[in-house]
Amino acid sequence: MDVTLHLAQQPEADELLGRSPLAALVGMLLDQQVPMEWAFAGPYTIAQRMNKDDLDAHEIATYDPEAFAALLSTKPAVHRYPGSMAKRIQQLCQYLVEHYHGDATAVWKDATTGNELLQRLKELPGFGPQKAQIFLALLGKQLNIRPKGWREAAGPYGAPDSFRSVADITGPDSLTKVRAHKQEMKAAAKAAKATAK
Repeated sequence: MDVTLHLAQQPEADELLGRSPLAALVGMLLDQQVPMEWAFAGPYTIAQRMNKDDLDAHEIATYDPEAFAALLSTKPAVHRYPGSMAKRIQQLCQYLVEHYHGDATAVWKDATTGNELLQRLKELPGFGPQKAQIFLALLGKQLNIRPKGWREAAGPYGAPDSFRSVADITGPDSLTKVRAHKQEMKAAAKAAKATAK
């Protein structure tokens, strides 16, 4: 895995996401309740604070939980909820160590179908159905990981030329389009809720 991603909109952070499968997974995990760029810059910030040039699942899995939470809480915090996200990242890394020998690429390396890969992603701590589908779409669209039926398994996020999620962001223009789509969806949901009353 060595591609250029544009999710953090910061060259060093994006470079890490493009070469480190674990960083990409951690960025996806962090992508909730904060702006996307903040979430995907998180893995780079964590690596910097650990004085490393990459994240290591074994090291994070066995890191002292309080010390790891403090690492994420140091200002500027890695996330709006650094304590709970520190716990989730450690759970993710512990799962990867237990099931994949700490190798994030093993999650998708030998998956033969999109559904199999989706199931593996949904089993990761912190990855619900939607997050798993978005990450599957990211793997297929930008990282060339395309088991049979990946688009179908990714649901609406797998559709070509859509601007629904981080899977579709390749630069500032597409970021703007994804943001606009998300605002439309929020407005539609709000309107539907208002008419249901």
